[in-house]
Amino acid sequence: MRVRVRTRLTTMAAVVVAMAAGTATATPAGAREPFVGPLNTVSPIASTVPVNGDLNPYGTAVVQHSAGDLHRGNVLVSNFNNSLNQQGTGTTLVQVSPDGTARQFAEIDPARLPGPCPGGVGLTTALSVLPGGWVVVGSLPTADGTSATARAGCLLVLDSHGTVRETFAGEGINGPWDMTSVSHGDRTELFVTNVLNGTVAGGGNDVNQGTVLRITLDTGRAGEPPCRLATTRIGSGFTERTDPAALVIGPTGVGLGQDGTLYVADTAGNRITAIPDALTRDSDAGTGREVTAGGRLNGPLGLAIAPGGDILTVNAGDGNLVETTPRGAQVAFRRLDASGNPPGAGALFGLAVDLDKDAVYFVDDATNQLDVLH
Repeated sequence: MRVRVRTRLTTMAAVVVAMAAGTATATPAGAREPFVGPLNTVSPIASTVPVNGDLNPYGTAVVQHSAGDLHRGNVLVSNFNNSLNQQGTGTTLVQVSPDGTARQFAEIDPARLPGPCPGGVGLTTALSVLPGGWVVVGSLPTADGTSATARAGCLLVLDSHGTVRETFAGEGINGPWDMTSVSHGDRTELFVTNVLNGTVAGGGNDVNQGTVLRITLDTGRAGEPPCRLATTRIGSGFTERTDPAALVIGPTGVGLGQDGTLYVADTAGNRITAIPDALTRDSDAGTGREVTAGGRLNGPLGLAIAPGGDILTVNAGDGNLVETTPRGAQVAFRRLDASGNPPGAGALFGLAVDLDKDAVYFVDDATNQLDVLH
């Protein structure tokens, strides 16, 4: 999302930022305190820049179980830009431990993929770690960092050692932008937003063709990559457009609520919507029900579900994280990034709640690092 890059990184020991700029709203008597209520400090953890110089960290996923080279509690981060800061050309995943150790997990060669991925590799915010240590990451590739050369891409499936074992392309996958997943037994459901349906042809004008897919996988085959069983479009009609600074703007973060409702960050619409019965529906809900719009939202991007069920989003237009209840009340916000003008604009994307459920990891594109709100 961010084109300007600040290469001087600050170490964990040097910076602990008090969050005086962000305040939670007053909690009514008997109401549950917002999840971010006690979280007032941002600390940098580690740089996400690997040896090849990839920039612009996007996806963020916490490893739930150790497998192969993946370690429980660590955070996987995907990079969208190459060392020349060209969007849609990043090829690396970095694994970061909570103590600040960062190691490259994978560097993907677009010329040596085991299946189709139209356009090549440009890793997006769509990132999940599945049972057995299988990693699924989205690719929305470009040839030169511009939206004119953006192609449909695919979902790349890597094993727990960082080797690409298969790709999922077609059947509605067209610019996979963000993703969440849930697993039950031998089945995993991926929920994927897509932002390239008519977008490039629109030439910067709004087109209402963004989609949400549910992709059902068989993840129960020991030692074998997940197998795609079905693809169902459960959402459509989201506004999307190309953008010279952001490459593309469209439906971004997704998170599954406890009741099976899928929440979608409708970035261009500056709102959060809800698709009911996301796990079981076999019909298209359109853009779903509007949960909240405007207020503290300012182009919501990444989305995660807090332990109590509230919806956490980060803004494209400023450096704020916003907490919203499923009923639509914006109950808290926190300033995560204060750099730039306006402060934090374009710096935030992927976010994830830590394993202890008392902190939030997020990537900061202004500094190319993983940070934590705690």
